[in-house]
Amino acid sequence: MNFFRHRPLGLLAPALLIAVAGCSSADDSAAVAVPSPDAKTAPVCRELHRALPRELDGRSRNDPGPRSAYTAGWGNPAIILRCGVVRPPKMIDPKVAEGGDPDAIAGGVNGVDWLMEKQSDGTWRFTTAGRVAYVQVRLPKGMSAQEEGTAILTDLAPAVKKAIPEGIASMK
Repeated sequence: MNFFRHRPLGLLAPALLIAVAGCSSADDSAAVAVPSPDAKTAPVCRELHRALPRELDGRSRNDPGPRSAYTAGWGNPAIILRCGVVRPPKMIDPKVAEGGDPDAIAGGVNGVDWLMEKQSDGTWRFTTAGRVAYVQVRLPKGMSAQEEGTAILTDLAPAVKKAIPEGIASMK
């Protein structure tokens, strides 16, 4: 039997155990899926990461794991930003554009257009529109889209305008 052929699987089990344990920690630290932006989108997402504020609506920066130039977070429970995400299906839904979907609203805050979607768990997700990259912001449960959401999007607008040019994002 070749010992080296089976060893990587033996090393993988402890790594998986550590990863699973990290996902179920009791300290409320956020963990998010890191987007995989294409070659055109990745540089503007990295620029956005550098331009993001240290504070959002009084909440300190608290980036989620795994650390990435495509994700950021503030507060605990965390407000999560992801750059380079895929276009949300409702972004092309004619019902949203006509105002006929109560769970999805198109609007702008300080020169940045957003699709605002109420999720099935009651949380809110905002995705930029009319920019060369899709930037998504998710509020934790219990936060209001109208109250906290407006303040958060207002705080993010200068960074988004500076780093993510207007245009058409990749269709992925």
